[in-house]
This record gives sequence, structure tokens and C-alpha cells, in this order.
Amino acid sequence: MLDNSERYSGGMDKRKRLQIALSRQERRQVEELLSGWVQPVRALVLRQIDEGRTTVEAGAGVGISAKAAWEIGKRYLEGGLQAAIYDAHRPGQKPLLDAEHGQRIIAMVCGPPPAGRARWSVRLIAQEAVKRKLVEHVGPETVRILLQSHDLKPWREKMWCVAQLDQEYIRRIEDVLALYEKALSEEEPVVCIDENPVVLHRDIRAPKPAIPGRVARRDYEYKRCGTANVFCGVEPKAGWHFPKPTATRSAVELADYLVEILARYPEVRTIHLVMDNLNTHARKSLVKRYGEKLGGLLWNRFTAHYTPKHGCWLNQAEIEVSLLSRQCLGQRRIGDLPALCGEVHAWERRINQNRTTIDREFTRKQARRKMHYSITRARY
Repeated sequence: MLDNSERYSGGMDKRKRLQIALSRQERRQVEELLSGWVQPVRALVLRQIDEGRTTVEAGAGVGISAKAAWEIGKRYLEGGLQAAIYDAHRPGQKPLLDAEHGQRIIAMVCGPPPAGRARWSVRLIAQEAVKRKLVEHVGPETVRILLQSHDLKPWREKMWCVAQLDQEYIRRIEDVLALYEKALSEEEPVVCIDENPVVLHRDIRAPKPAIPGRVARRDYEYKRCGTANVFCGVEPKAGWHFPKPTATRSAVELADYLVEILARYPEVRTIHLVMDNLNTHARKSLVKRYGEKLGGLLWNRFTAHYTPKHGCWLNQAEIEVSLLSRQCLGQRRIGDLPALCGEVHAWERRINQNRTTIDREFTRKQARRKMHYSITRARY
């Protein structure tokens, strides 16, 4: 039997029958390729020619021309199985940006955008790179690929809400989270409070309600009627909610609000009060409203727990504020304080009937792991 080199010469006549003979190892490789989900056309052609079919028959069997089948066989005879099945490496087009130019653009993007622009965009980066003579020419698509390769999205910004992780921060976060981890107690309820400012608006023209086939309509014009405040209090594990609208959030109004909370728990040992570091959240507010003696007695019924500075996200009253904003206030316009009081009190009755609890699963152990600190760093 003649080998492949004897059956082929560079000036092969395509009208003659093409003959190839795969070795045992090559047949095994072809069968492995054809056993997968995707069957390579070139491997199918080689197998059929090896079985004795003509290039016309092999091409028709896989839906290609006889000329294409002939070229596959020719590539096998010239370079072997790998050359017949796989294309040679193609160098491709030269990169538009070399490493040095790319580093210059990345360094520019990591800095502030030009004056008059709030953030970087792909088009702005391309324009500024040429303007600052970092490169002679670059297009937005090249910039996009460059940013993607560096996992950089300069138009995005993430809010950072954790301050310096010092001993005071660790002490307060451990104190508040330890309080949340305790079981529900009727003798020592945990109440979280916060304030929510509300802008009052009144419609100039009456809105039109929805009808079948048409959504509700509201005129864009409105009258601004000042601002108000809503004190938001919640006992998370018990599902009790204590919202109270007020004209302002002054120390006097806060003192009255705290007294109303005391009235809800007349026989408890103490009320654990979680709040942030607002200057009115202190004993002096009750003293200013009720005097030194009575104000001090009222304050002593609370056990205050302050969230860390820049750590108000630990206060579960923030979730209460979110519930009130989404479920009660929404996007509608409320024009005065009496109307606000009516809406908030209606929401309070409904949510307290349902006893909607707040389940916060963030624990001290998770805080230590996520913020990378150990309890030994806090000195009590």
C-alpha cells in the first residue's frame, strides 16, 4: 500500500480520486472528536474519505461542496490531522493601544473628571486622552475594552458608611448587636427611634383617578407647604410601631415623644433605647421640657444605646423609616400637618394589627468577620 506522500504531489489533478489512509491513532482521535455534542465537519469529511468515498460524496454528506472537501483532504496530506481539522494561528491586527498608552489612560481615569463634568464616560475618556496628548487617536470602543480588561467602571460610585474602625466604634457596634441578639423580653423591651423629614406639597389641580384603559394622572405643578417631621419608633421583635408626626424635630417634641413611649410600657424594668448621635438624643431634652427632677426620673427609665458615628445603619428604626416612606407616604402629595397625621395614624393602626416584625440577622460574629476586627481590640 502506498503511503500518503506517494498518493499526493503538489500538482494534484482534482478530477482524480483523492485517497487518504488514516492511521489507527488518527482514527481514534477523529472518533473522539465526533463523539461530542458538536461534530466538526472536517473530521466527518476525513472519516468518509478514509472509508473510500469520493470528495463529491463526502462533501454532499455534510452539506459542503466537493471543492471544500477536496481542500480538507489536501490539507491532511500536506500537514497531517491537526492541519486538516484546525486552522493555523492568525496573528491578528496590531493592538491600537500598547501597554504604556493604556496605563496613561487608566491613570487619568482614576483621577477626577475635567471641569464641568460630574463623572467619566467612555466617550469623554477618549476625547480627553487625545486632548491631553496621551495618545494620538483612540475610539470609544477601544476605551471600553481597556476599562473592561482592568475591571474599572469610573462612572459608578459606592457610598462608604463605615468610619475609622477604632475602639469606640467597635465598642458601640458590639453593644448594639449584643442587644439585638437577646431574646424578646417583656421586662426589658428594645425600642429603636429615628426621625424622618417630610416635605409637604399640595396639588394645584385635582388629580384624575385611574379608569379602565388609562392610568391615573397628576399635574406636574404643585405648591410647596413647608416641611414636617415624623418620629419613627419600633420594637422590632414584638412588631409594635410608634410613628408620630410633628412640626419639627426639636428637643421639646422629642421629649414628648419619649414620654408617649414610656406610657406604652408602664410596668417594665427598663426600656433599651437605640438611637443615633443626634444632639437632642440625650437626657437634656427631657430636662429642658420637664425640669431637672422630673426629666431626670423619666430619663432613668431608659437605657440608652448609641450607634457608632457613621454607623446609623445599625439602627433598626432606619428600616421603620423605609417602611413608612414606601407604604404610607409614597410619591403622593400631602399638603399640611393634619393630613400627614391622619395618614400616618391610619398606617400605624394597620401595621400594628398585623404585628409586622423586623428580623435582623446581622450578628456580632458576622460583624467581626466582615469588618476584620477582633473583640480584643475593644477595651471595655
